[in-house]
Amino acid sequence: MKSIRYLKSIKDRDPAANSYLEILLYPTVHAIVLYKVSHMFYRIKLFFIARLISQIGRFLTGIEIHPGAKIGRNLFIDHGLGTVIGETTIIHDNVTIYQGVTLGGTGKESGKRHPTIGSNTVIGAGAKILGNIYIASGSKIGAGSVVLKDTTSNSTAVGIPAKIISEKIDTHHNIASLDDGVKIFNDMRI
Repeated sequence: MKSIRYLKSIKDRDPAANSYLEILLYPTVHAIVLYKVSHMFYRIKLFFIARLISQIGRFLTGIEIHPGAKIGRNLFIDHGLGTVIGETTIIHDNVTIYQGVTLGGTGKESGKRHPTIGSNTVIGAGAKILGNIYIASGSKIGAGSVVLKDTTSNSTAVGIPAKIISEKIDTHHNIASLDDGVKIFNDMRI
């Protein structure tokens, strides 16, 4: 039943998904299955086998998930090519990540050095979230943004370096009009 709920969570967030059978072909499904197997080996300290499975997943899907990462339920990596998830990353439930996202370290730390992503977060294409920072639940990270600091719940962060911006809802056009003139769609599925 967990598998059906997972496929339903993807179908609910992807308007291009026509059927559950089609979703079984998505790279995110293959990447998550291989991640779960590699993570199991990582937890019992069979690191070589864990990395081997992780590398097979990267080769097959273009999505690199370190076997040490901790991932909650219903992660959806849409068009996942080029996505990288580092070893000490923690991802909570119902997170959506678009292609080319890096959840990485800054190269300056040991121990916990990758981000923690709160539940119901959406991370736009090409965003980089770096270091031991917390992206709070319900956050939206704009495409191409570089996030180096924590966010607050239900916030939107955009830019290089990313800044939290306030938004005013424009219900007529179904988009958010942002103070700095940037436009993003407000109906991102979570």
